[in-house]
Amino acid sequence: MDKKITFKPFGKKAILIEWDAIIDEEILNDILNFKQKIEDNLDVLFTDLIVGYNSLTIKLIDEWSNFLILESKLKNIYKSKLQVKKEVNYLWKIPVCYDSAFGIDLEEISHKTNFTKQEIVKLHSEKIYTVFFIGFLPGFLYLGGLNPQIFVDRKSNPRLKVEKGAVAIGGQQTGVYPTESSGGWNIIGKTPIDFFNIEKQNPCFAKAGDKIKFLSISKNEFYLIEKEIAKGDYQLSKSILDD
Repeated sequence: MDKKITFKPFGKKAILIEWDAIIDEEILNDILNFKQKIEDNLDVLFTDLIVGYNSLTIKLIDEWSNFLILESKLKNIYKSKLQVKKEVNYLWKIPVCYDSAFGIDLEEISHKTNFTKQEIVKLHSEKIYTVFFIGFLPGFLYLGGLNPQIFVDRKSNPRLKVEKGAVAIGGQQTGVYPTESSGGWNIIGKTPIDFFNIEKQNPCFAKAGDKIKFLSISKNEFYLIEKEIAKGDYQLSKSILDD
């Protein structure tokens, strides 16, 4: 195999496949390629394939009867030279207002990192982030690529209420709360964009392998976009990623 991966039973109707425990785009691409091979192979009957930072969980239709036989089959699929059709991935441009009214933890982060609030915003918004997987809440994107200079530990006492659209930093990660929830990440801004809408055919617009670019906007721009979204007039900016 190209990479060291392990196969483990995950109950009687699931298999957990794990790569090295690091956040790495090369590993993500290997996971997504393996996922596509499984989807294209009729010998493995599954209900769901769940991507993690360094894992792929296969939820099977039926209980496996012999794990070693299934493991061997999956290893052969992984090693196969099958050319899979690559999914189209997008770069999504997400407007974010970093005003102190929304970025309620910017002052605290500034003290911890010795950067000004303006410098924190610049360091956060100048990066292009990779969507590794979706979890925690429906539509919560786990993003890789945060500048190490603004790594900030999660709060020791999580908030009971974090607003929908809050943009936050938790350890080595950044993300957006798709709905109001409790949470322990450090809030640096807010986006008016819906990251999860059950009424749409695809409730979450992004998927693993996509990219995210945050665009800094003013409070006035935030409220204008919010109104456009409410009227159904706002079109989220996206472009196809090159191979």
